[in-house]
Amino acid sequence: MFVLLQIIQVIFPVIPGGLSTVAAIAMFGAKWGFVYNYIGISIGSIASFLLVRRFGRNFISLLVPEKTMAKYQHYLDGGTKFDRVFAIAILMPVAPDDLLCMFAGLTKMSVKKFVTIIVLCKPWTILAYSLGLNTAFKFIAPYL
Repeated sequence: MFVLLQIIQVIFPVIPGGLSTVAAIAMFGAKWGFVYNYIGISIGSIASFLLVRRFGRNFISLLVPEKTMAKYQHYLDGGTKFDRVFAIAILMPVAPDDLLCMFAGLTKMSVKKFVTIIVLCKPWTILAYSLGLNTAFKFIAPYL
């Protein structure tokens, strides 16, 4: 059930992804929290990309304010430059991943390249959250 929540929160980014990632680690521990986060976030990211690929800007405009679209438009105009920026951003824990996955659907990036980036880069961000938060929980727990 948690995996489904993660899928939905990526496609419809109403719940901050960091919050649900923290919840998984708190509920399931670092190992299983990582696994559930990775599966849900990866499936959600791929689904988001494919939905935008299918429905285009109209889909994004239902979820993202025009002001935010305008802020990131220059990345979309860069051709393959976006691919490199996207891969690096997916590796960074603070990047707006859900938004970037949607924007990737507007580019000429192949589905294969997108999936490869998600599968190879996303685990590192989730692992950083999982290990970092697990350590923080262990440190704080004695004081609760």
